[in-house]
Amino acid sequence: MTDSAFQPTQPAATAVADEPHDDYLWLEDIHAEEALDWVKAQNALTEDAFQDADFEQTSAKILAILDSEDKIPGVVKRGAFYYNFWRDAQHPRGLWRRTTWESYTSDATEWEVLLDVDALAAAEGTPWVFSGATLLKPADPAELYERALVKLSPDGGDAVTVREFRLSTLSFLAAPEGFELPLAKTSVAWDGPDALYVASNFGPESLTKSGYARTVRRLERGQFLEEAPEVFSVPEDHVLAAVSKDNTRGFKRVFATDAVDFFTSRTYVLAADGSWELIDVPEDASVDLHHDWLLVSPRLEWQLPGQTVPAGSLVVADWEAWRAGSREVTFIFEHDDAASLEGWSFTKDFLLLNTLRDVSSKILVADPQNGWRTRVLELGEPLSSSSTGAVDDEDPETANDIWLTTTGHLTPTTLLRATLCGDDSVDILYRDENPAPEAASPVVVKSAPSFFDSSQFEATQHFAISADGTRVPYFQVSPKDMPLDGDNPVLMNGYGGFLISLSPSYLGSIGATWLSRETPAGRKASYVVANIRGGGEYGPRWHSAALKENRHRAYEDFAAVAKDLIARGVTKPERLAASGGSNGGLLMGNMITSYPELFGAISCGVPLLDMRRYTKLSAGHSWVAEYGDPDVPEEWEFIKTFSPYHLLDATGGSENHNGTEGEHERRAPASYFWTATSDDRVGPVQARKMAAKMRELGYRDVWFHEDLDGGHSGASDNRQAARNSARSQRFLWHCIGQ
Repeated sequence: MTDSAFQPTQPAATAVADEPHDDYLWLEDIHAEEALDWVKAQNALTEDAFQDADFEQTSAKILAILDSEDKIPGVVKRGAFYYNFWRDAQHPRGLWRRTTWESYTSDATEWEVLLDVDALAAAEGTPWVFSGATLLKPADPAELYERALVKLSPDGGDAVTVREFRLSTLSFLAAPEGFELPLAKTSVAWDGPDALYVASNFGPESLTKSGYARTVRRLERGQFLEEAPEVFSVPEDHVLAAVSKDNTRGFKRVFATDAVDFFTSRTYVLAADGSWELIDVPEDASVDLHHDWLLVSPRLEWQLPGQTVPAGSLVVADWEAWRAGSREVTFIFEHDDAASLEGWSFTKDFLLLNTLRDVSSKILVADPQNGWRTRVLELGEPLSSSSTGAVDDEDPETANDIWLTTTGHLTPTTLLRATLCGDDSVDILYRDENPAPEAASPVVVKSAPSFFDSSQFEATQHFAISADGTRVPYFQVSPKDMPLDGDNPVLMNGYGGFLISLSPSYLGSIGATWLSRETPAGRKASYVVANIRGGGEYGPRWHSAALKENRHRAYEDFAAVAKDLIARGVTKPERLAASGGSNGGLLMGNMITSYPELFGAISCGVPLLDMRRYTKLSAGHSWVAEYGDPDVPEEWEFIKTFSPYHLLDATGGSENHNGTEGEHERRAPASYFWTATSDDRVGPVQARKMAAKMRELGYRDVWFHEDLDGGHSGASDNRQAARNSARSQRFLWHCIGQ
């Protein structure tokens, strides 16, 4: 097998932007005794202040919801069984298990436990966190699935060990007989029963600057990892390399991916002669090979001979004709200003499209046998989310079966299943003996319970006008007949990055806790979700509008929503809180430093904040395409305008965007930073440094908490997740709800 992937060249020498002096670099040594002593001291202060009776009650309510046995156990079909991973009060680390369809649809599902993660953790003395399993499809459809690769994290981080698991014996198969890979940020794929494609840390020069694998090896059973031959590699300044295999019967293919940056990649298919054949599509496009079809969705406008494919659209071409030079495509989904494509999947005879229109779901079904004609799958209500996916397109009994899920801010999730037909109907899978014709509709498989009384609330959508005149949508969940006198407590949430959309979803724990709170004057709380630029709510253009030098638009959008809430009389700054994590934590950092006059309190989780050094911390270099490269002087000039850590000036002031340009004042909303020591994606150090610097500069009401494990999600089990959420809520309510 020959690696014909792009190989690195020596870059020309360029100037590197100066790094501002940093008094808190010592906090970047994650496990240093001095740094951990600081963390323990901050944790003690925060816990003493906010872990009171209110905190315990809130935590208990959230945990009861997370552990509820009435939740819908999501399943994925593999062969004859339906697989699920489940956590509850008795199994906080979780159970990997499976069942039959007949049992799954019964009132009392009987599960076969494959792996008890709590028992494994106890037996091995390691607090394992289940990170997924990859099953090997048997060559004969009549055979049962027998082999799996199980990923386990020791602390909830992205680094995992990979072990081979036998489903017939419910046991791990130890090396050298079985596959067993050491702890690393590893991706792995089966290549038949006795070989794997492994992208991992193989030692010096095997990782990219982002900390991911830059080389892939093919490992055979019984072979030492260091003996496995390299089959694919990418340059060190790219994000990662990966090799995967499509085991669709009759269309088996091996793919290699060179992730150039977070939004551009090159996809190769293994040719008959063992070389890697580049799929000739734009590097910014999402690409999919399914059976005889090539599907392409470009992130930027794509010029083809005689036609233009708008950004965010989806087109299909005959794969063999494309390889031969044809550039004829058929449009399946054409992006417009109000719509976006969220994803797609195939049944045997149809293509399912999950789309959004003004941030509400719209499901389309395309028929390849009828010129890819699409029809709308009527499902759900306005301001709701619906999604669909194939059950198992290779099983003749389920070939055109689909899953359907519906949810809304005030509507618990419902799981349905249906069979697609060749006409404009959707048939139910299981009918009564003599159903009426009008009864032909998807059958409800499972329904989640209500966790709070939603009848006293209403969900509405509004649009704020941002600084450049852009209409920015947001969802508001508030008590019915709420007085618009500005005295209502409100919690805003947002993200605004990486093409991620915040569509409606059931507010189970938020409804049972935050929306159930009342001020001393009897005012109930509201919850707001801002669909700001940088996300994917309106497709790639919505995302691209807030990249790099235009990053400020995401923050202007969030501020515009806050201002609109105030102008409409929903709330006032003293009653307005906001929360966000990861990229949403960077959003919160910019609200703290650039829009302090709009908020009474901010909760900032697992955040990016030091944008001068973010590329040198954990996986930060992989996000250069989103934010820019701070080592490039020209790019640091715009990055520093949204680097919260540097927007704090030497006197403890922050630029105040209140209409008086250039004015500074010593103020900020009450601020709470939370993170996890084991977060190996963003890392805990940025939250540490921001909190320490704000404290030193004299900002009041600055709080910090860091859990040891939990990774980037901040939680390794439901109890930790509940306590993290409760601590944040307790802080925010203390600040705006009194």
